[in-house]
Amino acid sequence: MSEICNIALLGQKLMGRAHSNAYRNVERFFNVPLKPVMHTIVGQDLIALAPFADRWGWKRYSTSWKEVVKDPAIHLVDVSTPNYMHAEQALAALAAGKHVACEKPLAATLKDARSMKNAAARARKHRTFVWFNYRRCPAVALAHQLVADGRLGRIYHLRACYLQSGGDPETPLLWRFQKKYAGSGAHADLNSHIIDMARFITGQEIVEVGGALAETFVSERPLPGAAAHPARTGSRSRKKSVGKVDVDDCVLFLARFNGGAVGSFEATRLATGHQNNNMIELNGEHGALRFSFEDMNLLWFFDKHEDARTAGWRRIMCTSAGNHPYAGAWWPDAHLLGYEHTFVNMVADMMAVLAGDEPTVPIPNFADAYETQRVLEAALLAAKHRAAVRLSEVK
Repeated sequence: MSEICNIALLGQKLMGRAHSNAYRNVERFFNVPLKPVMHTIVGQDLIALAPFADRWGWKRYSTSWKEVVKDPAIHLVDVSTPNYMHAEQALAALAAGKHVACEKPLAATLKDARSMKNAAARARKHRTFVWFNYRRCPAVALAHQLVADGRLGRIYHLRACYLQSGGDPETPLLWRFQKKYAGSGAHADLNSHIIDMARFITGQEIVEVGGALAETFVSERPLPGAAAHPARTGSRSRKKSVGKVDVDDCVLFLARFNGGAVGSFEATRLATGHQNNNMIELNGEHGALRFSFEDMNLLWFFDKHEDARTAGWRRIMCTSAGNHPYAGAWWPDAHLLGYEHTFVNMVADMMAVLAGDEPTVPIPNFADAYETQRVLEAALLAAKHRAAVRLSEVK
């Protein structure tokens, strides 16, 4: 590959903004071996595309992703569209000889995820990446390193939860609340993150889902553009203004890991009082760790071998250059990072990998993300059948 990497980004909504910001700013903070060039932005809303391209710095814009992925000038196709579109777009990009980055979860269904994994395995010269961006929080990356260094010893317990409250009954029936577009609800959107984070930090794989619960609390939602409180003059008008929800609002499950640890996972969009509380805690024979994204610059560490008179949870501000992953690229100690920095850190690692270098910490590809998708599927099966599901049965 040349010293530049021409990017085509599919999708111009929330993740389109996050990815655009990362491509635009990575060179300002990292000495990347490849220069990411913002070549083409692709979206469905033609009226909004030109202002979006101009605002974020894209050279071109298009409403035809099928044409763009075949463009010989493009090196990397970035898929940030709704879940149901991932497989078709990623497969087309790989077939066209492109590297592919894809938003999480890998796909809306296990079948689609499998086809993406297999296609990536066949396209060996082309790299794949999945945007599990929370791995790029310095605190989470440090947790991964501490576990790998043996600071926790054998891991006994893991508890992870992703708590949001953005799914109240007044939230419109967006694509995330429809199975044909999303695959599942809070499970795909939120549990995918904490499953990946658990696998990443522990270095272990989940081998069994011991049981699960899936619940939909809000069965109908206002259609986009409809009044939040439709007129109650008759059932006919109400039916026109609301639509059925056919995905979960909440999924909880228990898991066993191949290293002997046991874990609990909870994802919900109806955790009143929580905005974006992505939390994980590990308890081991020598120590413990805990992290919450709402205090994303902090990692809490407990060393069991400290003097009992002064032992306790240690608050680590993960902003020290040379000591904490990614921190050296940014600001002086304790000048805090935010959500957008995780995406910039990810682009820096993607450019390193494409240049043949090592990322700061492991970066998930399609094969890696497929393992997370298998766990998502196992949890849904466990909830459906009210039974334990071994991962060896989910392929």
